[in-house]
Amino acid sequence: MIEVLLVDDQSLLRMGFRLILQAEPDIDVVGEAADGGSAVSMAAALRPDVVLMDVRMPGMDGIQATASVTAADPAVKVLILTTYDLDEYVYAGLRSGASGFLLKDAPPADLISAIRTVAGGDAVLAPTATRRLIDQFAPLLPGPGAQQDRDAVLGKLTSREQAVFAQLAAGRSNREIAADLHLSEGTIKVHVRQVLAKLGLRDRVQAVVLAYESGVITPGG
Repeated sequence: MIEVLLVDDQSLLRMGFRLILQAEPDIDVVGEAADGGSAVSMAAALRPDVVLMDVRMPGMDGIQATASVTAADPAVKVLILTTYDLDEYVYAGLRSGASGFLLKDAPPADLISAIRTVAGGDAVLAPTATRRLIDQFAPLLPGPGAQQDRDAVLGKLTSREQAVFAQLAAGRSNREIAADLHLSEGTIKVHVRQVLAKLGLRDRVQAVVLAYESGVITPGG
């Protein structure tokens, strides 16, 4: 059973999400919070598998709450809710430890699928969304130490893992990477796990963030 904590300052939205999720046999809504502070305390008490987190809330916002929740318990996955697909807060949310983001008006099937995906340890971030997000909100042009950072990151990986990491960071799926590198999808999955483990990353989203911040990938590149 996937236990979910709903966090949104609009009670009608929380009610709608609850009705959708409670209809699924493998999902249980264990609590609701109307602000970031309550979300942090409830996540600590309930230890849900997934927190469905709104961004814009009074008091502590969803970004701060996400950072607190994931720092306190990395096993709790956070799925950011946003009104627009290029919400300026989304990138900050991913840096804070979120496992992806979802539009509030996404179809119910997408919401359910996203929760199951995040609960399973993967990230919810479409390749096109990854590219748009990074290009628009992370213009991290390499600074003086970028080459050193890049070399330090890549130095932890084999040449094959470096190739996988670069494509992973560009938001490509395992299937796309497998086709490009002429390997099986199963082999790519193994490489992805090894890359994440060696770099100390929890999921694909963090791989994207690290790649851009270290200069392995540059915006628009």
